[in-house]
Amino acid sequence: FIPAMDKRVWTGCLLLVFLLLIACRGRVPQGEQPLETEAAIRLVQTGTQGVELKVLPNYPPPVVYDKNELVALVEVQNQGNQDLEAQDCFVQVTGFDPNNILCGFDVPRSCAENVQTLEGKNIYNVQGGVNQLEFRSTNIALPSGVYEYNPKFILFKACYLYHTKASPSVCVDPLFYQITAEQKACDFRRSVLTGGGQGAPVGISYVGVQMAGGKAVFEINVVNLGGGRVTTNNVDIRNCDTNIEYTDLDKVKYTVQMTGATMESCKPLDGYVRLTNNQGKIVCTFNLPNTGAYETPLLIDLDYGYIKSHQQPLKIIQTPQ
Repeated sequence: FIPAMDKRVWTGCLLLVFLLLIACRGRVPQGEQPLETEAAIRLVQTGTQGVELKVLPNYPPPVVYDKNELVALVEVQNQGNQDLEAQDCFVQVTGFDPNNILCGFDVPRSCAENVQTLEGKNIYNVQGGVNQLEFRSTNIALPSGVYEYNPKFILFKACYLYHTKASPSVCVDPLFYQITAEQKACDFRRSVLTGGGQGAPVGISYVGVQMAGGKAVFEINVVNLGGGRVTTNNVDIRNCDTNIEYTDLDKVKYTVQMTGATMESCKPLDGYVRLTNNQGKIVCTFNLPNTGAYETPLLIDLDYGYIKSHQQPLKIIQTPQ
């Protein structure tokens, strides 16, 4: 038999072990998860896509009788890292004669319809959010004597507003001509390559640095990486098929900041970089404190609209009498 005092000690030890097990239960030992936090962050902060469209098989079918209704199911995927609210993204069907396909088949629909927010990718969901939209026409009207209407392709077009945040680590050297190379913490003459994107369709491909006394001049290359068309960030995305002017295309609003430094100038002066052949350049000059070489993040924000389309074959034929 166990004495009463020993029983109390034994019971206390068991209780302590039990409490320790409960306390440790929520911890996940490093490396046990299929996707470790560092790898997940890397996936979230890289990538070159934003909103992608996928038309579900046979919705619509390639051939439709004019007496049948026309139904299209579109899967909307937010593969970038910015969340999209209902007013930030719309999908529209174009490329057909609205006199033949009626009943609002071309009415724009919010990408976040019925979900409020179409989430971007994050460390808990590195694939990003998905939503499904239905476009329906209950009335297909072929003109008299027309037995076949073949627009070849209809376009499912996503028009949305997006944001890119980049923070490449750059080297600056205010005392470049006063300290020998052996004493420097970094070399500003090495350009910073940022391949792989920043989790958005528009990104930074490289940053070059030049020193001029106590000033750093940054050359920032902006690239359209997503395979779609860039627009300015103040367009009406509810109907980007008709509401966008030529002057709205290929313009990206930008801001550049650097901690501990004073901006002298950034060009283009109006805060918008124009893309030619999907590339543009920003040049910013900062006044630096009087110190040795060091690395620091250059904070770059890009705001823009984006258009991405998906082609779908379609043929409408007259129903046999």
